[in-house]
Amino acid sequence: MPVLIIGGGLVGSQVARRLVQAGERPVIMDRAAQPQALADIVDLARVRLVEGDVLRPLALTRAIRECGITDVVHTAANPLLTLGAQRDPYGAIELNIMGTVNVLEAARVHGLKRVVVASSNVLNHFLAGGEGRGDPAREEAFMRPTTFYASTKQAIESLGLNYARWCGVDFAAVRYGAVAGPWRGRGGGGPSTLLREAVQQALRGEEAVLPAAALEWVYAPDAAHGTVLALRAATLGSRVFNITMGYVCGPDELATALQAAIPGARVRIDTPAASATALPNMVRVSDLSLAQEVLGYAPRYRMPDVIRELIDWYRAHREVWRAPMGADA
Repeated sequence: MPVLIIGGGLVGSQVARRLVQAGERPVIMDRAAQPQALADIVDLARVRLVEGDVLRPLALTRAIRECGITDVVHTAANPLLTLGAQRDPYGAIELNIMGTVNVLEAARVHGLKRVVVASSNVLNHFLAGGEGRGDPAREEAFMRPTTFYASTKQAIESLGLNYARWCGVDFAAVRYGAVAGPWRGRGGGGPSTLLREAVQQALRGEEAVLPAAALEWVYAPDAAHGTVLALRAATLGSRVFNITMGYVCGPDELATALQAAIPGARVRIDTPAASATALPNMVRVSDLSLAQEVLGYAPRYRMPDVIRELIDWYRAHREVWRAPMGADA
């Protein structure tokens, strides 16, 4: 029976690609699908596209019933993620939290087998507090998220775990690092967009501007790989999993990789002031041992590999980087 992928973007398209490669015909639901961008990643003849807004419960019910859905992968998120949520908190809260609640409630009502929801490793980094040292009798027992986006991701994980505990919904959350990957369409977080822009700038012979922060990344095909592992695991002894490259990549490594792939590329390391909130200097590495033990996940790509693959992809799609960023050529 088909899987419903909510959100046909940078990661959702790669999830669809993996399912198609496994002989399945997934259904992609998006309120504003981007067929040309999707077609770069997955054969559209082997997927079904349906229009639908995750904020409209009846749209979910219609897709589930008409397409015979048994499992859901929910990847829809607010534009620009952390940065977008800081600019429009209400919109991010509505989409990230209520959109996920609609998915979980649909799973409960329709008896779906499993729901896998995209979370984020911002929950491993955007944190403050915890002076109560875990004592639940104290007001500051636990660390709390410091951005709106991280707060929404904490909320959806907690809600999903309670739907699993009390309603029998087989829920899993996958915490992606900053996602790098080929994509011509709209969407993606601040780091994802900056990296794609830098690669395209270098290909055009312009100065490539790379983010100054050290970040945890994940290549979009690896993010999809971890997601499908969570979707297809026979049992889930745990329900929240880190899906990253397994190390923090600094700006110097990015610059070296870009200049190795494009000799003579001019590189400047800088973080635009408008993006500073979304680009902290990450100092800890998300532990992948649970994802490896329960799901069998291990990252297959490091940033130099990703930079080479991105450059190869964009060279094969010259119309993308010769057009304005985000335009549907």
